[in-house]
Amino acid sequence: MKRLILLLCASLSMSCTAKRIVAAKPAGTKREPQKVIVVKGAKLERRSSADEYIDRFKGIAVEEMKANGIPASITLAQGLLESANGNSPLAVEGNNHFGIKCNTDWVGATMYKDDDAPNECFRVYTNPEDSYRDHSEFLKRKRYAGLFELSRDDYKSWARGLKQAGYATNPKYADLLIGLIERYELFQYDKEEVTLVAKVKREEKVLQEISTESALPQPQAEKAPVAMKIYEVKTGDTLYSISKKFSLSVDDIKILNSIGGSEIKPGQLLLVSK
Repeated sequence: MKRLILLLCASLSMSCTAKRIVAAKPAGTKREPQKVIVVKGAKLERRSSADEYIDRFKGIAVEEMKANGIPASITLAQGLLESANGNSPLAVEGNNHFGIKCNTDWVGATMYKDDDAPNECFRVYTNPEDSYRDHSEFLKRKRYAGLFELSRDDYKSWARGLKQAGYATNPKYADLLIGLIERYELFQYDKEEVTLVAKVKREEKVLQEISTESALPQPQAEKAPVAMKIYEVKTGDTLYSISKKFSLSVDDIKILNSIGGSEIKPGQLLLVSK
């Protein structure tokens, strides 16, 4: 219920004059998702670097960590990956940084983009911070419940736990998250509770919310497991050869991985899907 109220409030605060905004109908009225904007084969454009992205969203990541126990480093690394440093069409057009899709409970604005199937419906948020808050709510479900008993500064266990719980299909997903966290020193934003009592109190609150949510009728899945392609650089690889292998441009790879120059090294993990 708490989650539904939050989403309803977010939708009602949106402007009804913007091109991509759809006004919500009164509560209790069945609403069919309306096409807002269709994104097909959009080219990535560098609007922000990884460092700029981190500086912009570290505050909300820390805020969500304090409220729910998800390490800020994990949230930031997932945001970097899933929004291509804030440069993806979903992030630019819909403030959607984690690819959360519409479901039968969603009454906010929508946008359409080819994903696992053609023309899939995604949520549009008033601002990126709402996307971060919704991502926390998405993780507060039974399959991820055990993660909330981990320490807030244990990003490695969180990364591996997300992979084991089915958040992503690629076997290197946890390694890529950990690599990003250590490359940009995102662990500096992770802070364990001051006392054990505070940790237990936060765990009990979140686990109770998960238990309550699990007892309610569940809507259709809001997000399929992340199926991003991750490539491990081999000896002799260049950005150009990798771009040809995955039908991307060199600029796409640079934007997806926040690479400034052209140097890559064997063993480096690169995101090669958008």
